[in-house]
Amino acid sequence: MTLEGGMKCVKYLMFVFNFLFWISGIALIVVGILVQTKVNGTLHITSVAASGAPIVIIVVGVIINFVAFFGCCGAWNENYCMVTTFTILLVLIFLVEIAAAIAGYVFKDEIRDAFEKTFNETMTNYNQSANAVNIDNLQKKFKCCGAAGYADWFAQMPGRVPDSCCKNFTHNCGRVTTAAAIYQQGCVALIKEWLKNNIVIVAGVALGIAIFQILGIVFACILMKGIKSGYEVM
Repeated sequence: MTLEGGMKCVKYLMFVFNFLFWISGIALIVVGILVQTKVNGTLHITSVAASGAPIVIIVVGVIINFVAFFGCCGAWNENYCMVTTFTILLVLIFLVEIAAAIAGYVFKDEIRDAFEKTFNETMTNYNQSANAVNIDNLQKKFKCCGAAGYADWFAQMPGRVPDSCCKNFTHNCGRVTTAAAIYQQGCVALIKEWLKNNIVIVAGVALGIAIFQILGIVFACILMKGIKSGYEVM
């Protein structure tokens, strides 16, 4: 028996949903990579809650891409088993994302504290080449100097700051002649502010993905019912 227009519409909506779902997976991967390279890529943060978050985001994005492809094939082939599996996987991902959001809120202070602690430890061991590269990259990216301010460096290197603190980067420009020539703001406060401002973007992306997932679950359940009833989707 041929399905009526309503069920055909559900099938096509499944395709549209899975395309948007695939885009959302790409968005998660991009967000995860940006966070990883922007902060964790410049400092070796040892806290699992802090360093693991972007990796989890990337992994979820990859899984979403796989599930979207799986759902597309199930809808196209009108395969009840594949559509059912797609629905179950989508529900599980949705529950994991809720758990991750709760964990992110619970551990937000720990993440900020872990970054501040790591930054101060890296400053203390600045003379080690790996630490120097990491902290220099961070100061250049965020246009900041020291943890709370450029004066923090004077305990490590009296009378100067790293060249990465200079507004106009040149060799030995860190020998302080005037405060106006170097970045005034500390990196910890600046990066905390960056994280605070960008959490709105992350929350918006997460909300959009959640809406698509709920719609996908609804469409999949309707399609499952149609296939199980013995209809043939054209």
